[in-house]
Amino acid sequence: MKVAGLGFRSNASVASLRDALDAAGGSKGLAAIATVSDKADAAALKALAQELGLPIQSIPAEMLAKIKTATQSEIIRSRFGTGSVAEAAAVAAAGRGARLISVRAVSQDRTATAAIAEGDGE
Repeated sequence: MKVAGLGFRSNASVASLRDALDAAGGSKGLAAIATVSDKADAAALKALAQELGLPIQSIPAEMLAKIKTATQSEIIRSRFGTGSVAEAAAVAAAGRGARLISVRAVSQDRTATAAIAEGDGE
C-alpha cells in the first residue's frame, strides 16, 4: 500500500498541499493520505482528499513520535516528537514493513510538506 504523508501549517491551501505532493512524486498509485490527528479535519486536506478520491488516515501524535525520519526539523521535533510529520505519517499509515520511497518535499510557498511510503497496509 502506497501512502502520502502530509504536514502543513494552518494557513496552507489546497494548492500548497498539491504542490508538496507533486514535489514528492505525485498522487498516482496512492491508497490514502495521512497526517497527524490534530490536522486531519483541516479544510484544505479534506478538499485535496476529495479531489484525489482518497481517504484520510489520522495518525495520533504519540505514534508519530516513535518513528525515526530521514529528514529532521527541530521545530517539528519539539512540537510533535518526530523530525517530519509528513514522513512519519506516511510510514505509520503504510503499515508493516513500510519504507519511504520519497522523503519530505516542501511546497513552493513553504506551508506544506509531503512524503510517500510503501508498506503492506496492516
